[in-house]
Amino acid sequence: MSGRTKVVGVLGGMGPAATLDFFARVLALTPAKTDQDHIRLIIDSNAQVPNRNAAIAGTGPSPAPVLAEMARGLKRAGAELLVMPCNAAHAFLDEVKSATDLPVISIIDVTVAETLRRRTGVKRIGLLAAEGCINAGLYQRAFAAHGVDVILPDADLRTRFMGALSRIKKGDIGEAVRADMRAIANALIANDAEAIIAGCTEVPLVLSDGDVAVPLISSTDCLAFATIAAAR
Repeated sequence: MSGRTKVVGVLGGMGPAATLDFFARVLALTPAKTDQDHIRLIIDSNAQVPNRNAAIAGTGPSPAPVLAEMARGLKRAGAELLVMPCNAAHAFLDEVKSATDLPVISIIDVTVAETLRRRTGVKRIGLLAAEGCINAGLYQRAFAAHGVDVILPDADLRTRFMGALSRIKKGDIGEAVRADMRAIANALIANDAEAIIAGCTEVPLVLSDGDVAVPLISSTDCLAFATIAAAR
């Protein structure tokens, strides 16, 4: 289906591999027969955005000014809607929204909606996410509005997760990292999680639906589907 679609601006680089994966998933999920059937994306892969986890913890500078300027730059480049394939960065979503008059698709909102669609009547969701995302309460608040409890990794598992995340960001997506992610997910399942949210866009680089005993909801896939729908 060729024809006019909205231009999508991507606030990326958090991290670069996750942004590349988001782009790849948008391409793979778009029902295209020709080049012209694909949507236009303008990607600002800015790896210099200050660390979101440190900012949320109060130990580093806020990324909000950089994210706001990225949003303005994408609008100047022709973007008509914005997406941000980083969950923790959504702690600064209000600043991104305030920077322009463009609509912004929230990865949190679309992931929650897809989870509730796939798991009707779900009561307990396990969350694989970085410290910043967890500490900001992004998924906890969103699911609480629907009466769903979010099961979080304990302190030791969070440390293990952040170690695995660091290795992924260094380019390690080998079996040891995959085993770590499965083990953390399985601990949440043992605590009665009925589905697992890949609430960090690095997680789908090493863990896929089918790797654990309950559905794994990829926030990257959820954002990709929503982006395609909004653009087309």
